[in-house]
Amino acid sequence: MSEPQRAPGGFPVVGIIGGGQLARMCAGPAVELGITLSVLTEAPDASAALAVPSAPVGAHTDVETVRAFARGCDVVTFDHEHVPTAVLDALLEDGVAVRPGPQALLHAQDKLVMREALTAAGVPCPRWAAASTAEDVTDFAAEVGWPLVAKTPRGGYDGKGVLVAHGVADLEDWLARAADRGEPLLLEEAVPFVREVAVLLARSPSGQAAAWPVVETVQTEGICTEVIAPAPGLSEEAARRATAIGLDVAAMLEVTGVMAVELFQLEDGSVVVNELAMRPHNSGHWSMDGAVTGQFEQHLRAVLDLPLGSPRPRAPWTVMGNVLGGDHPELYPTYRHVMARDPELKVHLYGKGVRPGRKIGHVNVSGEDLADLRERARHAADYIEGAVLE
Repeated sequence: MSEPQRAPGGFPVVGIIGGGQLARMCAGPAVELGITLSVLTEAPDASAALAVPSAPVGAHTDVETVRAFARGCDVVTFDHEHVPTAVLDALLEDGVAVRPGPQALLHAQDKLVMREALTAAGVPCPRWAAASTAEDVTDFAAEVGWPLVAKTPRGGYDGKGVLVAHGVADLEDWLARAADRGEPLLLEEAVPFVREVAVLLARSPSGQAAAWPVVETVQTEGICTEVIAPAPGLSEEAARRATAIGLDVAAMLEVTGVMAVELFQLEDGSVVVNELAMRPHNSGHWSMDGAVTGQFEQHLRAVLDLPLGSPRPRAPWTVMGNVLGGDHPELYPTYRHVMARDPELKVHLYGKGVRPGRKIGHVNVSGEDLADLRERARHAADYIEGAVLE
């Protein structure tokens, strides 16, 4: 595997395992910082491979492939959280700087490990249990009531691997598949939340940390469709408490890089942790245009142990709208239209083929009138998708 071309002046190479849109969106900030990116990608036409010159193709599960890739990098980080721990341990044995490290990353890879660690540390979480049998399910339901939320501990995202169960019969197939995999299900109480919010922060190996404002995330059928920064109506005290939870978790797990903490906000204003992501995250895409330092630049700074940039917002409000795949594969005409219709809009497309429900891009718009911004972001995202025609 050929090594990436280094920039003169002693600037480092950051290797990213995974060729999705998160790696792709690191390309612009890397150029601005003067560093070189190299991406281990799944295919030559993957999202990041279309934007990063050094993009060798290889499997993130193959230890020798990953080792060969890492030899040309000063630090290795991730576009996704699915690299096996054994592969990352091999990199550490080779002396590679892996950020976040495998022990931290495990808490984003395995939801049961996450729940155990957070509960032991006193971090507010929904009531939960591991379940391998129907009896385990009925015992937990007797404690918290129906419905229950069942999750596969590994691999779920964007609503996948999550099921709201109203009785044991709903979980028969899931229990059978879990038995085949040799792992239990994660059961959680159905939290009566009023909305979902997220804390996004970055932490460097030297312990410096910086957090963006707490945002509200809007979900549609399990997929995030809108992010509002900052979360409307969130008191300063509630924002401080939520941010403190995120900073405490990052320090406890020794996270390096960007981390997102997804939270349920309850009626009394308190929050409980839903999930963790140890990489740039959909809830932070607004920061690309709406903050002094966007999450992709900050992630690169953090994993290189560079001084972190300011996360301060540039405007009172920024709204991000996700563009999902629809029935129209040709995006360029609708992309041109929304740019002409709203010159203040920022459009980010991922170079992905269109598939219904797939995240293929997002739009950002900032300003002072929140209702207007939400309408403009939603219209633009829907128009690019082909859901509206005027």
